[in-house]
Amino acid sequence: MKRRSNRLVILVSLSAMAALMLRIEPAYAEPHMDWQPPPFELADANGKMLRYPADLDGATIVLFWASWCPYCKALMPHLQSIIAEYDGAIEVLALNFREDDDPAEYLADRGFDFRLFPDSDEVAKLWGVKSTPGLFLVDETGRAVFSNYSIPKEAFLTRTRESATEMKHYQKAARRAPVWAAKLRQAIDEL
Repeated sequence: MKRRSNRLVILVSLSAMAALMLRIEPAYAEPHMDWQPPPFELADANGKMLRYPADLDGATIVLFWASWCPYCKALMPHLQSIIAEYDGAIEVLALNFREDDDPAEYLADRGFDFRLFPDSDEVAKLWGVKSTPGLFLVDETGRAVFSNYSIPKEAFLTRTRESATEMKHYQKAARRAPVWAAKLRQAIDEL
């Protein structure tokens, strides 16, 4: 009987600790809309330093990406079209992380006019970015006013649940990228 009582006490204690831990805020902000990302300093691929947010020159797209990511591959042409659509008034900061290949070669081969920041793993961690792509629109003060993480999953539903689970990542990416780009354009227009 005493053993059961000890087990019960331990179980109740663990449950209480778990409940308390769920209430604790993470040490960094989870990416979402309308939040102030932490500042950082990082050298781009040409060795020029960026002090975020002090060096921002207006609305800016911040993209956390990797060349192996099918979602990034589907999204990046849309971002290039946004640069053209807004006559270069929007800059794309391409923060590469979790990369095995040459990100500069990847961007050059595809003709993307993004400012590349290789080895951005620490900034991704600082911003709470855990998956690719991490897409943000920040205003001139560095405040994030849009994030692809904030788009509800319902925006990407397919006709049937079975077809969504059977789709390959590149197929899902082909459906998500235009939605992300449309929502991003809407956020740019609202600034």
